[in-house]
Amino acid sequence: MSTLHRQVEARLAEYETRYTRGRRSVVDALAAADGPRSAAELTPVLLDVPVSSMYRTLSVLEDAGVVTPHLSTKGVARYELAEWLAGHHHHLVCIECGRVEDVDVDDVREGRLHQLVEAIAEGSGFAASGHALEIEGTCERCR
Repeated sequence: MSTLHRQVEARLAEYETRYTRGRRSVVDALAAADGPRSAAELTPVLLDVPVSSMYRTLSVLEDAGVVTPHLSTKGVARYELAEWLAGHHHHLVCIECGRVEDVDVDDVREGRLHQLVEAIAEGSGFAASGHALEIEGTCERCR
């Protein structure tokens, strides 16, 4: 069993929830994806997870903090592995097709971004605990 699966299984055990084959399949699919995916985008890839179970599976994984939902401007929920599993990253969001892609930011730019987040938060009397950046625009396919 991979480290990822051991971590997810341990987290679900804390919530007294079994790590079923279907949940394992969803975790595998999200780990292999290049960005957050909706239930509709996962369903054709995961033929062993019935559509009726997909939403429940995502809900259980979200409740346990294994996946993080991202709502698009059109109200579609897309899911990805939580940062504690997948690492810190940001997103490029296409305003035409809704596609969301992960984008890594080098350490220098991430440092600048962190400083900017801290400055904005402090200026509002807010204590930032983290940040997530989504850059909206048009993807290569839609341009």
